[in-house]
Amino acid sequence: MDSSFNIDDIAPIAVLMDELRSEDVQLRLNAIHSIPTIALALGPDRARDELVPFLQDSVDDEDEVLLALAEELGRNFEEYIGGPQYAHVLLGPLENLSAVEETLVRDKAAESISKIAAVLSTAQVEEYYVPLLKRLSQGEWFTSRTSSAALYSPVYLKVSPAIQDELRKAFAALGADDTPMVRRAAARWLGPLLKNVSKHHVLSDGLPVYRRLQSDDQDSVRLLTVEDLIVIAQQLTPSEVKEQLLKQIRHTVADKSWRVRYMAATHFNELAEAVGTELVREELIGQYVQLLKDNEAEVRTAAGGQIPGTVAPHIFLHIIRIDLVQFPGFSKLIERDVILGRIVPCVRDLSHDTSQHVRAALANQISGLAPLLGREATVEHLLPLFLHLLKDEFPEVRLNIISKLETVNGVIDIELLSDSLLPAIIELAEDKSWRVRQAIIEYIPLLATQLGKPFFDEQLGNLCMSWLGDTVFSIREAATTNLKKLTEVFGVEWAKVAIVPKVVGMGQHPNYLYRMTTVQAITTISPSLTLPIIQTEIITPLLQLAVDPIPNIRFNVAKALEILATSFGHSLEGNEFVKQKIIPVLEQQKTDGDADVRYFSIRALQKALSVLEKSGRHAPPP
Repeated sequence: MDSSFNIDDIAPIAVLMDELRSEDVQLRLNAIHSIPTIALALGPDRARDELVPFLQDSVDDEDEVLLALAEELGRNFEEYIGGPQYAHVLLGPLENLSAVEETLVRDKAAESISKIAAVLSTAQVEEYYVPLLKRLSQGEWFTSRTSSAALYSPVYLKVSPAIQDELRKAFAALGADDTPMVRRAAARWLGPLLKNVSKHHVLSDGLPVYRRLQSDDQDSVRLLTVEDLIVIAQQLTPSEVKEQLLKQIRHTVADKSWRVRYMAATHFNELAEAVGTELVREELIGQYVQLLKDNEAEVRTAAGGQIPGTVAPHIFLHIIRIDLVQFPGFSKLIERDVILGRIVPCVRDLSHDTSQHVRAALANQISGLAPLLGREATVEHLLPLFLHLLKDEFPEVRLNIISKLETVNGVIDIELLSDSLLPAIIELAEDKSWRVRQAIIEYIPLLATQLGKPFFDEQLGNLCMSWLGDTVFSIREAATTNLKKLTEVFGVEWAKVAIVPKVVGMGQHPNYLYRMTTVQAITTISPSLTLPIIQTEIITPLLQLAVDPIPNIRFNVAKALEILATSFGHSLEGNEFVKQKIIPVLEQQKTDGDADVRYFSIRALQKALSVLEKSGRHAPPP
């Protein structure tokens, strides 16, 4: 090897060192992101011997640079240093990063160590990983002890029973640490560890750690134990849950800190699934009612979002024994009475809650009770609440109840729906919040399917057309999409009579927004119509708008003509239609004084000619 080759060979690591010494943070970040390339240039041996030790000493930098380094080392970096058999070499720099002050860097370093653990052999884990874990767990600074909590679960199943015993004892020490941040980390990572632990050791070692953390004087620690509780309950039998965890469940739901109760409410359905049907009947329904009546609005909001049968219906199906085939048949009326007697009164109270967020959460979930209660109970108990929430002063509440009415439609018959909910829906169609109006528009096709043509024409036809003149563009746009969906529901002949004349009539309106809406509506609904309707009803009014004084309308006409050409130009009759009606107008628009009109007309003309060419190529010989 000549000397010049040696210099070039040294260059990559030298460039990295120079860039990492730069005062420019962005340059240092770029250098870190380039380490895979540098490792590739150096080769596996030099990457292990030179690059990794250099990176291990490069932890005195800005947090964002260290974060990038921790991330890069976890991206299969072992492939650049010789493969999984050398992956343990990367633990050195990541160990240093796990002890820095910035939480984001420590978390990313722990995440990368966990990824590396997945490729380590048992021998590597016991020789390199476990000693690292012990050093971090016994570190002088709380930062390293905090990071260590995340590193137990990835390797627990890879080590011998004797080392597993040591790991459980070391983790228990973290759970009893003097520093709240370390105990918080222990609470956060106890659940993932216990998923890998045998049931015997869950009872002997896991439960004492959980109980200690669950009774911690810091609420930031206690709130993290809710998920640990669920993990432990999943590994125990219902009787063991009742014996070992009932006290903790009660304490968690009734905790003096609203943040802990909030976590309990947020994970309530998961907890119900974990503890079993019997305990749900005996305890959890009462605990749930307690959360629904909590003093804090945030807790009531979270509990309202966990209404039985809505978020995770399979959990509560066991309680009320719904026969899914004969839905919504009930085999035990008494269980349904529990819902009516205990849950529905709380729901009624929440619908009048002083917090809009509570009412919004309820509105988003309340419809899920309808299939569980059946028609009569829904009409008696829930329908008044739907109507009340539909008239709520806050748009989000109204929006949420509208978006979930589909569930109710499957339970109560259409006559009752039209008599009770339809007036409220018509009123909301003119709501001051455009998002509510938009939600109503999106609900209309479903309603139309159930109401049928005569009833729809009488009650909602004019309403649908009025949205085309709304002051908000999003409403006009949604209204045109709505017309397309209605055409698909009721058929093109209905559209020819009920929609097309009104849409075309707006094309003569003195306000350009109405004329624009006509063009956009034609563009949207045309693919759902037939060529004869286009030829007799649509094309003439559309071509009149091709010479409108407003350029925006003219170039939207070009867009509409493009859609017509691509939708109908493939047949023989459509081919002639494109030649005779569409291409001449686009040729004329090509020379328009407005640049946008010229652009869109040229684009549409190219598409139209392309369609003609393809259809001509496949046309049968004369």
